[in-house]
Amino acid sequence: MDPLDSSVPPREPILTLPGALTAYVALLVAIHLGRMLLSPDLDDLVIGMFGFIPKRYDQTLLAMPYPGGTPAKIWSFVTYSLLHANLSHIGFNVLWLLPFGSALARRFGAVRFFVFMAVTAVGGAAAHLLTHEHGLAPMIGASASVSGAMAAAIRFAFVRGSFLSFNRGDADEAARVPALPLLQALRDPRVLGFLAVWFGVNIIFGVGSIAIGADGADVAWQAHIGGFFAGLLLFSLFDPIPRAGQPAAAAPASDLSDLH
Repeated sequence: MDPLDSSVPPREPILTLPGALTAYVALLVAIHLGRMLLSPDLDDLVIGMFGFIPKRYDQTLLAMPYPGGTPAKIWSFVTYSLLHANLSHIGFNVLWLLPFGSALARRFGAVRFFVFMAVTAVGGAAAHLLTHEHGLAPMIGASASVSGAMAAAIRFAFVRGSFLSFNRGDADEAARVPALPLLQALRDPRVLGFLAVWFGVNIIFGVGSIAIGADGADVAWQAHIGGFFAGLLLFSLFDPIPRAGQPAAAAPASDLSDLH
């Protein structure tokens, strides 16, 4: 093939960022830069209103009032994921998100991608609440959503032609290969190896989301696992690409049917 032949479409790099992912990263950075302009007291108020605080949901006589009141009990399931401790915290999450979020944003499109990131944030917050029922420390950080994006991406990442296979196409083609059913994906040694490494890193090192308390920052690794499972199990509800052998017009079925 003549490399100078202008009729051949250029091969797009796999890490060229789609607009939805660029917008998501820009939003995280813009929110943090805006917080940097606030006084420490105002920034604490922002974290209190929009961070995820398990104690906010305490129904006992020891319940405490928190900024934002009842509405914050709803929005903080998502808004905590838009706050970060510092720019390096954002950078770390973005570094993990780039390869997997790029493929997922191309596959889902902007609206599905943003809703998916919100849903996996909810999954992470729910897991954190279950394991820190009366916790006082606000949890912040996008790593539950990042974990969900990684889990969703491995559903198709190793399929021939996708972005972690040896014979991938360009970025758009790699993001649109048919995904494997959940149980079939979990029989793939490469997927199992990825899961082992991911769980090992998160349990041993606990990197990503943090809970800010009086004694410093603790890693909220349970939120990572909650976001990861939400992304893994709910992927098919968002996936617009038919699976292999499925009619093109058919809507993807929930993976819950794969578990029977």
